[in-house]
Amino acid sequence: MPGGSWLSSLRPRAGAQTPAALSLVIGAASGAALSLSFTGMYLSIYSWVCVGVLLFAVFRAEPRIAFSSGFLHGLFFVLTSVPWIATVLSVHGGLSTIGGWGVLLLIAMAWGILTGSFAWAAHRLSRRSIPLACMGAPFVWVTFEFVRAHLPEISFPWNLLGYPAAANAGLVQLTAITGIYGLSFLVAGFNALLAWTASSDAPSLKRRVAVSGAIAAILIAVAILGPRMLPQSQAHHFARAVQLNFPESPAYTADWYTEHAADLEEIRRLSLAPSADKPDLLVWPEAPAPFSFQNVQFATIASKLAIEFQRPFLAGAIEWKPPVDPSEKVPPGRVVPYNSALLLDAQGQRVFVYDKVHLVPFGEYEPFPLIHRVVRSVSDEVGGFHKGNQYVVAPLPGGHAFGVFICYEAIYAGEVRRFAANGAQLFINISNDGWFGRSAAAEQHLHMARVRAVENRRWIVRTTNNGFTVSIDPYGRVYQPLPPDVRAAVDLPYDFRIDKTIYSRFGDWFAWLCVLVSVILVATTFRKEN
Repeated sequence: MPGGSWLSSLRPRAGAQTPAALSLVIGAASGAALSLSFTGMYLSIYSWVCVGVLLFAVFRAEPRIAFSSGFLHGLFFVLTSVPWIATVLSVHGGLSTIGGWGVLLLIAMAWGILTGSFAWAAHRLSRRSIPLACMGAPFVWVTFEFVRAHLPEISFPWNLLGYPAAANAGLVQLTAITGIYGLSFLVAGFNALLAWTASSDAPSLKRRVAVSGAIAAILIAVAILGPRMLPQSQAHHFARAVQLNFPESPAYTADWYTEHAADLEEIRRLSLAPSADKPDLLVWPEAPAPFSFQNVQFATIASKLAIEFQRPFLAGAIEWKPPVDPSEKVPPGRVVPYNSALLLDAQGQRVFVYDKVHLVPFGEYEPFPLIHRVVRSVSDEVGGFHKGNQYVVAPLPGGHAFGVFICYEAIYAGEVRRFAANGAQLFINISNDGWFGRSAAAEQHLHMARVRAVENRRWIVRTTNNGFTVSIDPYGRVYQPLPPDVRAAVDLPYDFRIDKTIYSRFGDWFAWLCVLVSVILVATTFRKEN
């Protein structure tokens, strides 16, 4: 084609509108394709292009079509990247298959509204100029990711755009400054660059391609050379991590400890097995078992094990106690359950407890009591657990301290950083991902937890019920993973660090900056020209 390329034939001319049906199809297809960076082979390339394809489709669409295209992008992304939600609700939550998919559809629609709002905002900016829209798009994208992480009661910052890029050890180091939102900004910015290359009228196409190619080359160089330039992390300690591999159970019999005596004895042997590494910390995960220190059987087992191990012992358990929040109104003398982590010292005494602050909606608590009749069949425990209210750290021998976060809390960057800000020199993450089965969820969960180590430059000892049990160094390297779905123990390397990253100190400053810039940019689109 004289003076152009095949791409220019697809680009709408000035004043033209992209056909509505085409925009909607592109929105849905790009959302489904984006999920390929979060499932299966986890190819990050899709995350670098799919949002750009969405922008290309909405720049010259009608406003309502732009929103609808973004809505379909978010809808199809959720349905294809986290279908395990429907499985968990139907297999473990007591819902029918249709009911499980119905709840997933509601989640996908909420996600679609946020992505649709992003597309609508980018479309408004494109009415001023496409370069302005492309410069503003990464700010707006991060803003709506940040909103998703802070929705009242039902926040769900799972599979943010930056996570596939975080698989690269060079690129993920940015998160020590900006948190995961900086990496989402980088990926969204490259997507916008592609949209600018394909959609803008100036400068010439050749120059736009040259600019995009140069930036792509820089990113590729960082991705290739960055990991080679990272310092090696020295580990002077080992933690004995025990993967219990208990099956998921909706209820426990009165003689559970008798029925599982052989299992508990095997776990005890794994916990105490001799090792050349000489572990100085024992960690059990959050587990589908009736572990509670108020239960004399568990208290006896745990105390004896700590004494035999002769080092601190951390385990997930259910704590029954009066509410920690004095504003909660309960009858005098009543105790309520908390999903907790307990630390016992070498004398078998309980010396620390952390109560999970961010509970799983519809699984561990009921976010909206008014819809109780709709969701009460999801789980026998819905509405049962109470929230902790402090990001406390625990002392260890030698003057060190650690912070422990439980399961779902690993996806909340702004909350995990509080442990480092409060003095934690080591992170421990205990989790039970058995509810996910062998879906993509367990690996997605690990990928997100890994970024928490880099954001705060802390080692993470991650112990799970059935996988993935690993150690993660402060630069994101993963060590000695246990195979999933086996009962086993491993001595995971770790160490302590006292330095604090910019992100640990200042939190989500970058995300708030994106919110501010987005508000200003979108507000200018409502200003009338003289």
